[in-house]
Amino acid sequence: MKTLFIISLLLLLTNCAGGNMAKVKIGKRCTVADASQLQESSYVWVVSKEAQKDFDKRINKSNCLDS
Repeated sequence: MKTLFIISLLLLLTNCAGGNMAKVKIGKRCTVADASQLQESSYVWVVSKEAQKDFDKRINKSNCLDS
């Protein structure tokens, strides 16, 4: 029963992504900090096909303030 639940949950999550998702990037990455030192950071990034071209230039580990 547990296996059936996990498989159905994965199918539902796959359908939520749609056809626009190109890649999932894993690893700590951050956006550029603004004037008040606020930034977005995450270990998992879902990148669309349109944003994939310049994603690594805009969001990368060297932008993180605490690294």
